[in-house]
Amino acid sequence: MDEKIYKTMNGAGAMNIVIGVVTLAVGIASGVLLIINGARLLAGKSKILL
Repeated sequence: MDEKIYKTMNGAGAMNIVIGVVTLAVGIASGVLLIINGARLLAGKSKILL
């Protein structure tokens, strides 16, 4: 019984680490894309106002 609990906890811990890394990567990528698109919008604003 203890071995089954140990294996379950081991699998859950590994899966949490994997999900955490994927979430971190997606968060950083989306943040960078938002910054780039915001900068483009601000740069293009002067062309519209003139």
